[in-house]
Amino acid sequence: MNTSTKDESLMIDLEMPDGSFRQAKVGTTALAIAESIGSGLKRAAVAAKLNERLIDLRMPLKEGGKFQIVTLKDDAAGEVIRHSAEHIMADAVKRLWPDVQIDVGRTDHSEKFQYDFKINRTFTPEDLKRVEQLANDILKEKALFERSILSRDEAISFFKKQGEALKVKRIADIPEDQEITIYKHAQFTDLCRGPHVQTSDQIGVIKILESSASYWKGDEKEDVLQRIYGTAFRNKKELEDYLHRIEEARRRDHRKIGKELDLFSVSDEVGPGLILWHPKGALIRHLIEDHWKKEHLRAGYDLVYSPHLAKQSMWKTSGHTGFYKDNMFSPMDVEEQPYLIKPMNCPFHIQIYQSHLRSYRDLPIKLAELGTVYRYERSGVLHGLLRVRGFTQDDAHLFVTPDQLNHEIEEVLTFVTSMFATYGFTEYAIFLSTRPKDSVGSDEEWEVATNALKQALERKSLDYQIDPGEGVFYGPKIDIKIKDALGRFWQCATIQADFNLPERFHLEFVDQDGTKRRPIMIHRALLGSIERFFGCLVEHYVGAFPIWLSPVQSVVLPITTKHRAYAAQIFEKIRASGVRVEFDDRNEKLGFKIREAQLKKIPFMIVIGDEEVSTETLTVRHRSGEQWDSISFDTFLEKFWEEEKKTR
Repeated sequence: MNTSTKDESLMIDLEMPDGSFRQAKVGTTALAIAESIGSGLKRAAVAAKLNERLIDLRMPLKEGGKFQIVTLKDDAAGEVIRHSAEHIMADAVKRLWPDVQIDVGRTDHSEKFQYDFKINRTFTPEDLKRVEQLANDILKEKALFERSILSRDEAISFFKKQGEALKVKRIADIPEDQEITIYKHAQFTDLCRGPHVQTSDQIGVIKILESSASYWKGDEKEDVLQRIYGTAFRNKKELEDYLHRIEEARRRDHRKIGKELDLFSVSDEVGPGLILWHPKGALIRHLIEDHWKKEHLRAGYDLVYSPHLAKQSMWKTSGHTGFYKDNMFSPMDVEEQPYLIKPMNCPFHIQIYQSHLRSYRDLPIKLAELGTVYRYERSGVLHGLLRVRGFTQDDAHLFVTPDQLNHEIEEVLTFVTSMFATYGFTEYAIFLSTRPKDSVGSDEEWEVATNALKQALERKSLDYQIDPGEGVFYGPKIDIKIKDALGRFWQCATIQADFNLPERFHLEFVDQDGTKRRPIMIHRALLGSIERFFGCLVEHYVGAFPIWLSPVQSVVLPITTKHRAYAAQIFEKIRASGVRVEFDDRNEKLGFKIREAQLKKIPFMIVIGDEEVSTETLTVRHRSGEQWDSISFDTFLEKFWEEEKKTR
């Protein structure tokens, strides 16, 4: 068992947060660097950052770059605290039920943590209280987190002796060229890449949230496991703030609101992850798509449509059967030819490009499609509209000359921010994802594509972070996450530069000198998928959509049956004006009907009583509480369209 590896003959340069540089030997740990700066910094440190990537304090450094010691005061400490608390929680479960087998935790620790356990019981609320109490007691033990490197054989032997059969299976999934590390605190040890805090008492407080059933690797054909979710923070105040946000998130849950407002549903008869759009939800979707099409035509895109399936040979040419097969549904035989349901639209757009010879004068060619695609997501990860098996991408592919690449990426960035602003989103988190291990194409092509994306971001003065190794197999990408009313970030827009697919499909255009050259492809989505974006909108607005998106914009409410005739006239005039309106003439009290209209999030409630009938006016209540008394029909329309325009 090795604790470090280093070559003391080599030195690396580390750029510190203040702009100064510090030299260190290869193999030096971040913890040693913190200690060299000061004992106080060493005590406060929980992790480090190297080139914007969180790393463990005990990990030997192999390369230089931008460097920072992360302390408990830094926002980034939260992720490390929750990752470490994940191990503490698993330790508590193991102490309470020694025969439990431990699977894996969570990769995203931005808000919470989780572990899956193989155990012959379903965790009860009382069990979770016991786990939480013991986990917080373990924090007081001030246990030291230790990092070690194991060979593959050592790791298999170690976990076999521990009776952790699931861990042995997980080791088989680790690539041969990947280092295997374990972390130990007290008597608990687990496979992990880290990073982790130095000692357990650097974690302030642990809260166990809930438990649920799960499947091994998310596959319903595999063993049923028990999953425990939890979170951890530096102190109780941060925990209380988080729990308040969780409660607010429950109130905004798009699945709950979608049912209350009759927007969409999922049917067991149809299958999980496949959405049924109800009339009101479908109307909102139509409004989004109609706006999308108009804006694309205005921006010089051509709208296209493509089939839902194609011969397997096309997906082999594109590389999807090699790099994306785990996310594709099984082939089907059509006249003894294997066909695949499409997971992406890009190969179809390539076929349209190839339908005839292109000149440099034709480029850029911008093909846009609201294309429905299908991806095999395991049932364990499906979640309402946010994680589905069939969804509609607001997709586009730009075929450009090398000289046009940078300009067109900038144009797409402008388009993205403009589109988001229409829906009320003005804050983003932007990530530039670089080459993954499993990829195709030359180093030179990847460098050109990555630099084009980077330069476009910088010319647009957009702040971004590097997300190492998270590009797609054919090229680097920009991911743009929008910030909602709760401060949560949602992945939506993506922009990808691609030299690979044009090469695979032998795409060409005739240049000015008559020679044939290869175009470059830009893959891009603005909203991401209609389903996911719609779910985001529901939660952002708590179902109270902007007026222009509200499926029902107004409702006419006669107070009694004697007011019905005049109310019916108003209803018909409003409907003829283009305002979406309902007529509620039920024999119910006005207060009841108003409450129902408010629950339906209808922006305008038009009340018709004695005074309105006698003066031929309207009284209008806005869902915000504002009221317009005894106004004329024309004044209502004028005010309505003014308010509607403000929400666009």
